[in-house]
Amino acid sequence: MKEHVLNQKKAVVDEIKGHINDAKSMVIVDYRGLDVSEATELREKFRNENVLFKVYKNTMMNFAFKELGFDGFLDYLSGPNAVAFSMDDPIAAARIAKEFAADHENLEIKAGYLGDKFLDVEGVKKIASIPSREVLLTKMLGSFKAPVSKFVYLADAIAKSKNEGSEEAESNETTETVEE
Repeated sequence: MKEHVLNQKKAVVDEIKGHINDAKSMVIVDYRGLDVSEATELREKFRNENVLFKVYKNTMMNFAFKELGFDGFLDYLSGPNAVAFSMDDPIAAARIAKEFAADHENLEIKAGYLGDKFLDVEGVKKIASIPSREVLLTKMLGSFKAPVSKFVYLADAIAKSKNEGSEEAESNETTETVEE
């Protein structure tokens, strides 16, 4: 029986380590005080952005963090914690947590990591203000498109002015021919 429980705990620790290794970033939050509807809303926001939101026992997270060398998180493992793992967009977990915490004072951001960098609360909030990948790509494409659009507009204006000039010249030639 004891061996079965030990194997279950090891499986949970391995699951946490797997999520940490697969995630682009991670945010630890204290969700104490969120009611069921608020927690459901938060989970849905995370799910829509492919952010895995899990609640684990602090002792299990402690083992996983220690094994991976994430000692910076050990001080934050008190009270009821949940972890948001960003699987695609590295900013998503931090952005959603920050936005949700702004409207729900019962959600407290504790710490996070991005790449190989440990982030305190202020660090998480800073990366949360970075626009999403889609917004950055849209801005980048817009900046590429702007010079091309200006060139096309300018070329069109030149062509129109040449056409107007040639039509005017033809009109003058016709007028001169009629007058003769």
